[in-house]
Amino acid sequence: MQPQINYNHLYYFWVVARTGSIAAACDELMLAPPTISTQLKTLETNLGNRLFERQGRGMVLTQTGRLVFRHADEMFRTASDLMETLRGRPPGRPMRLTLGIADAMPKTVAYRLVRPVMTGPESVSLVCHEGKPAQLLADLALHELDAVLTDSPLVPEVRVKAFTHLLGECGVTLLGSPELAERYRPGFPDSLHRAPLLLPTVTSALRRMLDAWFQTRGLRPEIRGEIADSALIKVFGQSGEGLFFVPSVVESEVCEQYEVERVGRIDEVRERFFAVTIERTIHHPAVIALCDAARRTFGEGQTPSPESRS
Repeated sequence: MQPQINYNHLYYFWVVARTGSIAAACDELMLAPPTISTQLKTLETNLGNRLFERQGRGMVLTQTGRLVFRHADEMFRTASDLMETLRGRPPGRPMRLTLGIADAMPKTVAYRLVRPVMTGPESVSLVCHEGKPAQLLADLALHELDAVLTDSPLVPEVRVKAFTHLLGECGVTLLGSPELAERYRPGFPDSLHRAPLLLPTVTSALRRMLDAWFQTRGLRPEIRGEIADSALIKVFGQSGEGLFFVPSVVESEVCEQYEVERVGRIDEVRERFFAVTIERTIHHPAVIALCDAARRTFGEGQTPSPESRS
């Protein structure tokens, strides 16, 4: 028979994890330390996994402990909201949205997608984690993230059962300081031969597409810098160190913010943006709102349903 979870044990675990120690939990629960320690050990035995590890005088959650806490936190906070609603009082707690944003994802695009969720009719508490896609997907598998925003789909090497939802796609625009834009705008795109460029690193999907496009056109630009961070590229470009590419959908915002000008657009090079979730059909209301915002950002008809699973 599959062991059953004792919800009193789970509640004691939740209080210990939330307060940070058994001593603090004792004060809140008005119980003796041996009682709580025994309940925690019983819960760990029933689950077949350790939930805490000792570090000095403190206790930290294990990976399994973080997963259990996330579910317990949602369960007990939802129960609290239910009681407040039944008493005729509004819950008063904003919906929590925890996103992972791949480090190569253009931050202007990420903000453009997330902002409507933050300014929508329902209050949302947003938590963002930036990092390498592999680490973010590992956190997603542990239910520590609701979704991951990225500029590339899942690859077969990533051993995470997840679904990739295409948010939209667009061409790219080449921007630069007013002086550089004036110099290289005439004759675009042939003017890019020997032009100073700031490009993303060779590991990015955009860089691979640009290299292929340069080769097809017979262009050999002068690469002044290879920069992984999209925001840093814009800062260098603003200073006149070289021309740089941005997704065409955020061209106007970048021009205004960084005081740069358009050199030209390349529609053949397409940037694509995705949301990765562990569910085929999205249920989280804030993630659904994010996908709706993507349809408005990229245009209706360009945001299909989930397209792949690893």
